[in-house]
Amino acid sequence: MRVHKWLLAFGLGAMIAGLTGGSLVAQHSTAQDIEDGERAFRNTCANCHGPDGDQVAGIDLGRAVFRRAKTDQDLVQIIRNGVPGTGMPASEMPIAQAEQIVSYLRSVAATKRSTSASGNADHGKDIFHGKGACTTCHRVNGDGARLGPDLSDIGQLRRAAELETSIVDPGKEILYTNRTYRVVTKTGTTVTGRLLNLDSFTVQMLDTKEQLRSFEKANLRDYGFVDASPMPSYKDKLNAQEIADVVSYLVSLKGKVTP
Repeated sequence: MRVHKWLLAFGLGAMIAGLTGGSLVAQHSTAQDIEDGERAFRNTCANCHGPDGDQVAGIDLGRAVFRRAKTDQDLVQIIRNGVPGTGMPASEMPIAQAEQIVSYLRSVAATKRSTSASGNADHGKDIFHGKGACTTCHRVNGDGARLGPDLSDIGQLRRAAELETSIVDPGKEILYTNRTYRVVTKTGTTVTGRLLNLDSFTVQMLDTKEQLRSFEKANLRDYGFVDASPMPSYKDKLNAQEIADVVSYLVSLKGKVTP
């Protein structure tokens, strides 16, 4: 069974904030534990629960909404032992890895409790297509440009906190598949754009004018990924509420066309 099915049994419950008197896992976790826990969550749990853990009705793993768990150790036991009579099977996951997932969920919950602005997806859509001019680079459900990543299903792939970071500090974390590529011809012409294919002899890319370009490596002086992000920061272009609205809109994009 895939690990994400264990978490389905957590169910609807009251918010358990802090979980004092049993949160030894969270207290002793390291930054590496949280990072490893995030990786395990993404690979096994996010398929059903979404990147924020709130895609199953009545469950919000990132805000500590559970049915049976009272402590971190309860969560570890549920992850490993399952819950009889429910859709949550037992797992062979090592205790250490289950504890890392719990540490990651606690970290997410702490981040969400510190977030003050609540976004409006409808307003965010208006900003995305209007003031933000995001479609000059990005495409959503067939509308917009192809210079940047297609965001039609971004809500299934990235957490809200990560999307906010991409808006205010786009250079902080650039996914490998989203990096800009640059080639310099032997005549000194520089072309940047989105890499489409790279093999032993050629480079194919979509340039900044959305034109398909193909280059033979033998005719290039230099080629490779660009470290900086071409996306501008919206930190000083949108206020906090507008950023929250755009994030809410992006989170709502699940790959389905809205009539």
